[in-house]
Amino acid sequence: MKKLSILLTAIILTGAIVSAKPPRKSPRAKSSKIKTWTSLFDGKTLKGWHNFNKTGEVKSWAVVDGSLVCLGTAPDAAGGDIVTDKQYTNFELSWDWKIEKGSNSGVMYHVVEDQKYHTTYETGPEYQIIDDLGWPDKLEDWQKTGCDYAMHLSNNQKKLMPVGEWNTSKIIFNKGHVEHWLNGKKILSFQAWDADWTKKKTKGKWKDYPDYGLAKTGFIALQDHGHKAYFKNIWIKEL
Repeated sequence: MKKLSILLTAIILTGAIVSAKPPRKSPRAKSSKIKTWTSLFDGKTLKGWHNFNKTGEVKSWAVVDGSLVCLGTAPDAAGGDIVTDKQYTNFELSWDWKIEKGSNSGVMYHVVEDQKYHTTYETGPEYQIIDDLGWPDKLEDWQKTGCDYAMHLSNNQKKLMPVGEWNTSKIIFNKGHVEHWLNGKKILSFQAWDADWTKKKTKGKWKDYPDYGLAKTGFIALQDHGHKAYFKNIWIKEL
């Protein structure tokens, strides 16, 4: 009986761990997990997304074999980025992604739409996605996959799948505490708006972007950097 009790406890704990992960089934499935996680991509359409600062048909992205695909037709800052129709404050965002050789993309959050902004990254912090090994120019550490772009570096837990294979990433933003995850490992964490964050912003790449990272609520964005990138299983849980 003691062995059976231990076995049942292990099964219960395993179930609890599994249920903490974002679901990979249709949002229509009857499961208690669906109550906390919301799908941002139905696998069939671009419903729930629009081009940054634009209305009308999205032409630079398409759904191919169940993936949301950046076609790479819009050069950087040409308005090819897409953003969610809804805005988010505190959240856990999980998604699968892959890129082609020499590609560059990213996921941003707390993006502000306004005609005075030409790009999503003027306001939204970015989870960088890039071909670390195949990018034609030498990359600085702050430019590599998983970094809080131009702000915080990833740690030695980073394990990146080869180009063309799927990765799973996650951003947690909770009242200024930020975590980046890659393939099941936490690769960085920081506190937004503290003294170290402010120093990095004012001394680095964002010194000429006064509104960068200041919004506490905004859109989720997928970047069109003029390269192909693939996304699926995009789920969000509001905290």
